[in-house]
Amino acid sequence: MSIQSKHFLNTPESLVLDSLEGLCAVNPHLALDSQNKVVYLSSRDSSKVALICGGGSGHEPAHAGFVGEGMLSAGVCGSVFASPNASQVRRGINLVENDKGVVIIVKNYTGDVLNFGLAKEQYAALNPTKSDRAKFLIVGDDVAVGKTQGKIVGRRGLAGTVLVYKIAGALAHRGASLEEVYDIAQWVASRIGTIGVGLEHCHVPGTASSESALSPSEIEIGMGIHNEPGNRRISPVPPLHELIPQLLEHLLSTTDPERSFLPFKGKGNGDKVVLLVNNLGGTSELEVGAIVKETVKGLKEAGVEVERVLSGTFMTSLNMPGFSITLLLLPSSTDTDAPQTSQILSLLDEATNAPGWKWSSGLPPSTIQQAATTVPSAAGAALPSEGEKLAASDPSAFIDAVKRACKALIDEEPEITRMDSIAGDGDCGLTLKAGATAVLKEIEEGRIVGDDVVGSVIAVSRVAEEQMGGTSGALYSIFFSALAQGLQSNRSPNTTSVDSTLWASAASSALTKLYTYTRARPPSRTLVDPLDALASKLSSGDTVDFKAAVGAAADAALNTRDLEAKAGRSAYVEGDRLKTERIPDPGAWGVKAILQALVK
Repeated sequence: MSIQSKHFLNTPESLVLDSLEGLCAVNPHLALDSQNKVVYLSSRDSSKVALICGGGSGHEPAHAGFVGEGMLSAGVCGSVFASPNASQVRRGINLVENDKGVVIIVKNYTGDVLNFGLAKEQYAALNPTKSDRAKFLIVGDDVAVGKTQGKIVGRRGLAGTVLVYKIAGALAHRGASLEEVYDIAQWVASRIGTIGVGLEHCHVPGTASSESALSPSEIEIGMGIHNEPGNRRISPVPPLHELIPQLLEHLLSTTDPERSFLPFKGKGNGDKVVLLVNNLGGTSELEVGAIVKETVKGLKEAGVEVERVLSGTFMTSLNMPGFSITLLLLPSSTDTDAPQTSQILSLLDEATNAPGWKWSSGLPPSTIQQAATTVPSAAGAALPSEGEKLAASDPSAFIDAVKRACKALIDEEPEITRMDSIAGDGDCGLTLKAGATAVLKEIEEGRIVGDDVVGSVIAVSRVAEEQMGGTSGALYSIFFSALAQGLQSNRSPNTTSVDSTLWASAASSALTKLYTYTRARPPSRTLVDPLDALASKLSSGDTVDFKAAVGAAADAALNTRDLEAKAGRSAYVEGDRLKTERIPDPGAWGVKAILQALVK
């Protein structure tokens, strides 16, 4: 599916401020500091604790939409997907400060934590008598980020943050002390988990149109709210009655050492939750209703009692077609130092005039009867091919090797993404993973087969062109297209299968054709370094030694960590940083992963 790249706006630059002015028109209780993009309550009771939040725009109604009586006192807004700066936040604190204190709540994203934290420290330095009356809370509720992966940075903050706003804000509205408000906010933050899923990424207004990140048959689980990739993709898109249990497993698991974040007691032990189903921006209300139904059903089957259901648009990723599920695990009778369940629910049910807060019944959901559904599946057909085919010497081994290469790229995606976040623009891992996933689908649908090597290589070239995009997609597509030409032009008369000599000569001619379209030459800190090493080694002796050639390519990929960037996006990265961190070229690392898997 394509990414929607058209928007209703005056200009991209004015969109955030125009939207905030519209929000204030909706709720006359709100006021706006236009210069600092701070929405705040125009008149508030200074005898009550103030709550302030914020972050990048593009998540509406979060964050400013939750400013209102019984919820937040102020929301500070940055540009789309970009944190506001510390002076904006400090202005927000000054607008709502009082003798009772302020609680600052931020999602766990580096920019938000740093800028809001800096503002809090500056406020304390400028107001030493009030330094102990400013509390700071970071919320990270994403269960898609494993404990090992998030060991240092922690989990991302997602839609569960809104439950912290509501419960803590209602308690502040009742006149509770700063410590009481902070303690309940901290407790709620420790008991929430969120998992997101998307059909596609979103487009930021004012940026160039981008190609689809997901194929029409894919969904991505573990989506963030800033176009970050998820932790896995599924194809074809499963029906909800298959998808929802997979998502709930991420939230309810007590055995997964990477994702057992919440202390569920397990089926039959009286776990109770608040359920929040959040529209990430581009999902229809029709679909959201079906998602709620299946989620409530899935929780019931898992032995979890749902005390409240909240549904709607709470924290978006612009117009992303996706949703997230949040569970707030309510206290049990054996929990010590925990608020009462009745208190949590009453705070959640308490009325607020915040425009972003959605209606809820204040009651547990009614019983839902599940109707049986069937979803037909479509099988792909192999593409017709013309002329005499070239088969692999071992067709089954050929397909197994291609599958290994694809799976290796998918497994390496987090590491390649990490490398590219330093040495490039951060998309290399996702681009390669998209290509690998699409190739696996081509195999599944019979368009890549061991008895038609040329047709299969052309199919890979097409995948690189259509599914990967950008520089990497073009380079891969050219190389595989040239490889297919080389197999045909270098074959001997009456040859019906591809042997090692033909593979070697085709690889050499493919590299020659690739050099027609790129100025990169080794050593260049690009993917041509391992490709050149491979081709050179294959043609250097009387016999073809693929393992030795792959070893040379792997060495060349590793050696890019010490090379000066001469081509690609790494050429724009400050050179000393690359030398200090010794990050190999992400594209070269991807080639290494492919080649090593092919000869494994």
